[in-house]
Amino acid sequence: MTPVLPRGNRGRLLLVLVLAALVTVFTATVPLLRDWFDLRVYYGSVDTWVHHGGRIYDYRVPGTAYGFTYPPFAAVAMLPMALVGPHTAIAAALLLNLAALAVILCLLAGPDRRRHGWFGWALTACLLALFEPLRDTVSFGQVNLVLLALVLTDATLLATGRGRLAGVGIGLAAAIKLTPALFIGLLLVTGRRRAAAVATAVALGATALAAWVDPDASRFYWTQALWDTDRVGRLGYISNQSVQGVLARLGEPDRAVWALAVLLILGVWAARARRAVAAGDWTAAFALTGLAACLVSPVTWVHHLVWLLPSFAVLLRAGRLPVAGVLYAVLCTSVVWLWFDDASGVDGFLGGNAYVWITLGLLLWLPAGQLRRGRRTGIRSTSTTTAAPVPAAPAIIPASVHTDPCSCGTAAATAGGVVAAGRAGVPGAPSEPTASTFPADPKPQSSSERASSYTADPPPS
Repeated sequence: MTPVLPRGNRGRLLLVLVLAALVTVFTATVPLLRDWFDLRVYYGSVDTWVHHGGRIYDYRVPGTAYGFTYPPFAAVAMLPMALVGPHTAIAAALLLNLAALAVILCLLAGPDRRRHGWFGWALTACLLALFEPLRDTVSFGQVNLVLLALVLTDATLLATGRGRLAGVGIGLAAAIKLTPALFIGLLLVTGRRRAAAVATAVALGATALAAWVDPDASRFYWTQALWDTDRVGRLGYISNQSVQGVLARLGEPDRAVWALAVLLILGVWAARARRAVAAGDWTAAFALTGLAACLVSPVTWVHHLVWLLPSFAVLLRAGRLPVAGVLYAVLCTSVVWLWFDDASGVDGFLGGNAYVWITLGLLLWLPAGQLRRGRRTGIRSTSTTTAAPVPAAPAIIPASVHTDPCSCGTAAATAGGVVAAGRAGVPGAPSEPTASTFPADPKPQSSSERASSYTADPPPS
């Protein structure tokens, strides 16, 4: 049942103002602020490296044991921060994240981005402001939205029959952070060898560039830092919403159990992703890959779950608004932090790992591979590739395909804060660091006690 919304501009404006006020009250009173902790890690590491002769991986945020944990190319990509002050860096990071989010929504919305005008975008903005993974990403000054935008750009190229250009975005994302490397696996298991080769070449080229810029940092990262999970945080920290986090909170130290779980998850992912691509449903294939990456990564901080945004687009496209609404509501609650001190017992197992269960459920039951029906309606595919048929209505259609620019005032918005994927003509928290560093506060996740999305002992990223 679709909610009844005001039709007149005056009623719509009043609704948006009320929602904006509620969102403001919520964000001002709920303990969610991260004080740009991860950005301070990035800035301090680059500043020390460039201006003080220090080494990238030796820097620690004052008063904490947390420092830079990404591959060396990430530091190279962040070098422009050395040219500005910390406040300018924060402002630039905020603008970059907002721009990346706009790109993501445009790519996921496709042609539907023009359907609801300013009202749809305003509702989407209000809803997304409540989405915990997104607000954490912005508040930490994290890079996840930029990486997601890079990856979805390749999804768009593949969905619109321009696969020869695909792979660069995935390669860059994988060079900045290791988790997106699973998207290279997606290209391989779906037979897109050219795109996989491009992505691999870009990732290796970027890594080689970083090695040329700072050989010692690259040597240290690939031989020591990468394997030292203590640099990232404690695996059992409640913000680690990965399978490894569940096992750590259960007190299961055997890596063999984790490896077996990872193999099972990857098996399900590969089978479902192949079926989605065979039907031309690249949105679902990339959504499934993001889900699998969150599950199998040793550390998946809450803010990493922005990789679930494509899954919401798929749910909305498939007409699963109630499901999307319920999952979105849970992911807005910060419910897992109720078990910050003690995640033992049945309630801790279920509630303390709630985001893991959502991610796993989406991996198993996300509607995928339903676009091939478009062929039965006589709609001709626009794909020019021969590796696998692509339906006439690609799951993701970039703004560049249309003559009208992607205006932030024209995207379809609905529960979950994610705009439905394009269907052109086709029917039917302590504030401890995440993936970068963590504050020494015992309970950083609250606005007064928490500074980052990790824990005093954050898990590996």
